Amino acid sequence: MKAVLVTEFGGAEVLKYTEVELPEVKSNEVLIKVDATSVNYADIKARFGQKGANTPPFIPGLDATGTIQQVGSNVKGLKVGQRVISFPHGGTYAEYVVASELLTYEIPESISLEVAAASPIVSFLSYTLLADLARMKKGETVVVHSAAGGVGSTAVQFAKLLGAGTVIGTVGNLAKANIALEAGADYVLSYEEGDFAKEINEITSGNGADIILDSVAGSVTGKSLECLTPYGRLINFGNSSGGVGQFTTSDVHASCRSVLGFSLGTTRKKRPQLIGAIAEKVIPLLADGRINIKIGKHFPLEEAAQAQSWIESRQSIGKVLLKVT
Repeated sequence: MKAVLVTEFGGAEVLKYTEVELPEVKSNEVLIKVDATSVNYADIKARFGQKGANTPPFIPGLDATGTIQQVGSNVKGLKVGQRVISFPHGGTYAEYVVASELLTYEIPESISLEVAAASPIVSFLSYTLLADLARMKKGETVVVHSAAGGVGSTAVQFAKLLGAGTVIGTVGNLAKANIALEAGADYVLSYEEGDFAKEINEITSGNGADIILDSVAGSVTGKSLECLTPYGRLINFGNSSGGVGQFTTSDVHASCRSVLGFSLGTTRKKRPQLIGAIAEKVIPLLADGRINIKIGKHFPLEEAAQAQSWIESRQSIGKVLLKVT
């Protein structure tokens, strides 16, 4: 089969479209013919050797959408011919992937394979951050950093859907503010220009935000605590800034505030059964159109290097997909 390999750690030029062996299917796994896979910053970090434990050569990619071609002897809930989304364990920039039954979920005909390919990480992550970790209540004020990104714009939608009273998005560059506004944000601020904490406190009449979703880290984390209300929840799930966020115990104990961390990748590895519970809640919302995933650009599988370079250029808006079939 054809696949894209990271041949060594480095720039996009190390990605090679080549022939590899078809993966073997174990008793609790399924073989999926891939229709499309999403391109994520995590793939780029893995290419540089900054994320994951892969040693070149390896196939990058986290999620895939396609049709089941073969099922293992112990698989009970899936069958050949089903359309599915999955989190395979061997990379997804390929014509075929193998995934555990626990990390493979059937999708209804009402969801196109294209939308399904763009959805798993951004929708599953957004839902669990707000509903499970933050335990969001109706009427609460939610701040979403990087609200123009794939996860951010989806999290804005989920916050509105789950009943947030006010949703405030932040972006690095206000030129991208419209993306967050289109997703449903009531206000959009810049976390690089001006004082977003002061602005959030002004918007909320000094009360601050109940929930802040932080994928930026660095100085944004500490600044976020300046506008987090007592009993508020700050959830860190990334560090796109490349920096390390800082806070002290005095920032949280007396104010009854919480700082929480979450990784969808760690959860897939350590507690995969939890992802299935998330899928049961999220897939119906995608099926009936209550959550819309913005797709920015498509590339054929053989142009994976161009796809990653496009994301690295910071020009991308919405999810970037690799079309395989």
